[in-house]
Amino acid sequence: MINQNYEKLLQLKMDKMAEVYLQQLNIIKYTELPFDERLAILVDAELEDKKNKATELLRRKATIRIPSANVNDIDFFPDRQINKTLTLQLNECKFLQEKLNVIVTGATGAGKTYYVCALANSAIDRGIRVKYIRLPDLLYDLSAIRDNPKNFKRKLKSYGNYELLIIDDWLITPLTEEQQSDVFELLELRNEVHSTILSSQFTTDGWYDKLGAGAIADAVMDRIIHNSYIVNIQGEKSMRERKFKK
Repeated sequence: MINQNYEKLLQLKMDKMAEVYLQQLNIIKYTELPFDERLAILVDAELEDKKNKATELLRRKATIRIPSANVNDIDFFPDRQINKTLTLQLNECKFLQEKLNVIVTGATGAGKTYYVCALANSAIDRGIRVKYIRLPDLLYDLSAIRDNPKNFKRKLKSYGNYELLIIDDWLITPLTEEQQSDVFELLELRNEVHSTILSSQFTTDGWYDKLGAGAIADAVMDRIIHNSYIVNIQGEKSMRERKFKK
């Protein structure tokens, strides 16, 4: 009977429950428990296992640059001037419910990518669909299928549907007119529907010119600036230099 129950649990794809079922049989403290309590332990173990597997699948699909990034490991050195209160608030992911965005700026090596990846992991741990991508890669992805309007629209919509989209290396170079249009269409799809995190070497006052300084630049800025939390990471030394010297 024991082997039959174990095999049936495996057939039902309840692998963790099957594992814990066998463990219970070999540990006296479990055999002394009432049936309902033992069953509750089995069910809880299966639910936790399924949750962990779902979370890891979300993390893999998110293609986060730094999968291990964690808000608890962010260094709040005084010279970095990172608002810790705001960071902990963002870690709660309420900005996602509010459909607000986050802008993270700072020089090369300031730790922007780690910061946004940490927020990404906080969202994933809450079961939220996240996508991390560099802006150059995003633009290339779209341009590669531009000649097929149907596929282009489908791809744009897929980026628009992520509950949290993180675009790193935002405006690292000025955009062409075609790229400006693509960025506008994507942000228009996401505006007040889903949250976006933008990570850039440049503060927002330098974005207008890189967006073409025209009507599209106005429209893009309007959809970003006024509904975003802004984190500007300072620092006398790059984080790479700090880590190397430890």
